[in-house]
Amino acid sequence: MSVLLFKRFLASPLRVAYIFPSSQRLVRKVAGKCDFSKPRVIVELGPGEGCHTREIVRRMHPESRLLLIELDPVLAEHLREQFAHDPRVEVAQNNAAHLKEELQKRGYEFCDYVISGIPFSMFDVPTKRKILSAVYDSLAPDPSSAFVIYQCTQELKRHATMFPRVHSEFCLRNLPPLFVTVYHKQELNGHKTATACGCSCGHAHHGVNGHG
Repeated sequence: MSVLLFKRFLASPLRVAYIFPSSQRLVRKVAGKCDFSKPRVIVELGPGEGCHTREIVRRMHPESRLLLIELDPVLAEHLREQFAHDPRVEVAQNNAAHLKEELQKRGYEFCDYVISGIPFSMFDVPTKRKILSAVYDSLAPDPSSAFVIYQCTQELKRHATMFPRVHSEFCLRNLPPLFVTVYHKQELNGHKTATACGCSCGHAHHGVNGHG
């Protein structure tokens, strides 16, 4: 257990959703949904103490840029200190709904990936839709652009109808077990839309792009 994460959870349980950092299996599964082979602009919403961030930084292209948007001020400062040596990484202490503005401040019109474990199931419907709209508007208009989330439930699918292509899988080896779901900005021409399986079989049901 991360002591810092636990303390921030006790201080603000609605802001910090998870007591335990993600397992290495989950971290690798989430990062595996992104193509790091060329320069990308990547955003992570609610990175917490940085367990997913460290894997992203390890994998991403030398010319990529990573923007971390963390609402909790103590965790945001911890992230700044942790990645101070890497000029590719910036930290913004802000609400996830202000993603577009934070990108524009840094001269980016769009990003390629948004990765997030923020607890959407704890938000009211207007908040969910506001964040989803910000993510959708911030992603580049390209079939490879995607919103990658890890959540306890798949209830967000009911609200994320602006994304035309979705696939999901279950990661049992995590505490708690979580769904990893990828929402793509655009269809793949000539290919059928994938659907999230909604089951707990532990297998990817993609059929569109080979991820998973």
